[in-house]
Amino acid sequence: MASGIKDKVAILGMGCSKFGERWNDNAEDLMLEAFTEALEDAGIEKSQIDAAWFATAIEEQHVGKSGIPLAMALRLPYIPVTRVENYCASGSEAFRGAVYAVASGAADIALAVGVEKLKDTGYGGLPQRSRGALNDQFWSNNSAPGSFAQLASAYQAKHGVDKNDLKRAMAHISVKSHANGAKNPKAHLQKAIDEDRVMSAPMIAEPLGLFDCCGVSDGSACAIVTTPEIAKSLGKTDLITVKALQLSVSNGTEAQHNSWDGSYFMTTQTAAKKAYEEAGIKNPRKDLSMFEVHDCFSVTELVTMEDLFISPEGGAINDIMDGFYDSNGSIPCQIDGGLKCFGHPIGASGLRMLYEMYLQMLGRAGARQREDNPVFGLTHNLGGFPHQNVAAVCVVGQDGA
Repeated sequence: MASGIKDKVAILGMGCSKFGERWNDNAEDLMLEAFTEALEDAGIEKSQIDAAWFATAIEEQHVGKSGIPLAMALRLPYIPVTRVENYCASGSEAFRGAVYAVASGAADIALAVGVEKLKDTGYGGLPQRSRGALNDQFWSNNSAPGSFAQLASAYQAKHGVDKNDLKRAMAHISVKSHANGAKNPKAHLQKAIDEDRVMSAPMIAEPLGLFDCCGVSDGSACAIVTTPEIAKSLGKTDLITVKALQLSVSNGTEAQHNSWDGSYFMTTQTAAKKAYEEAGIKNPRKDLSMFEVHDCFSVTELVTMEDLFISPEGGAINDIMDGFYDSNGSIPCQIDGGLKCFGHPIGASGLRMLYEMYLQMLGRAGARQREDNPVFGLTHNLGGFPHQNVAAVCVVGQDGA
């Protein structure tokens, strides 16, 4: 019977590039930037890595659907490299591959790298399959802002929320994340904003305004993992271990009949329940120290607070306005600025979230460092659309917690 991966894998080192409009750098430059930091942090030689997982969602930028671009960019020593893609959870998928390899005993030390160069695609937002393909109607007349605006409308209708109250809560989310991002030198956007600016910004898809949408950027992030025993033999003392890593993928229920009301994510709730069980977390509202969620839109963050069973159903707005998720609140959400300030280079986002949890738990987050002693951190990715998506939930924490 499966026993899970709790405390079977430790993070040996992590790295993250500067996110932003990296016009003068290619994907290989960004991967090398993140990998160099991670390798130095891990304190090992490249030759000690047994296997690697490479996440990128737009293969046209990286010479086809293979692991070769990562192996070449980092001059890896002829080890297996597997390219993975799972919508916006691609970075978490790469981490899952590396973690499972170590937990199973197939590798002593494994590498996960995610990267994307979205600014080079020529689009103002995420590329869509239907653009330029007359015979491809899969995403016909569908856009990310439009779909997630429907999520907001469904949530508002289900819980009887006043439209202005919802908009103010979303504005607070954006203001909070920008304040956090202003303290992060690796974030794309590093400027604080106020609620008036958010509320008066141009509308993108009612009720989502400009500051309710995450930006587009380039970036890479990286993790090196091993067993706790090997980490200790290499001189590591303050270990951060993986407590749980769960993935859930839509099976068509949301899109094909009306048993789903459109106000929440079935996949996130499923992955969260399994992750908490694997990690031994009984009460996430009390047990979690901080978390990063997939804030592609501010309403997504709001709904996810409930889907992760931190806020009660219909109660996220009250928690948000009470400052429960602020940097100085009970459980900071997006303490590094989130997708809102980093943008969303698809292959990198999941690993970038883990990078912040890792820094916080080691006391290395600089100006945004949480003053208490963080014990458990959670990351959440959501790829696709509300009616068809993949969700990933990962819990990391102090060794032995």
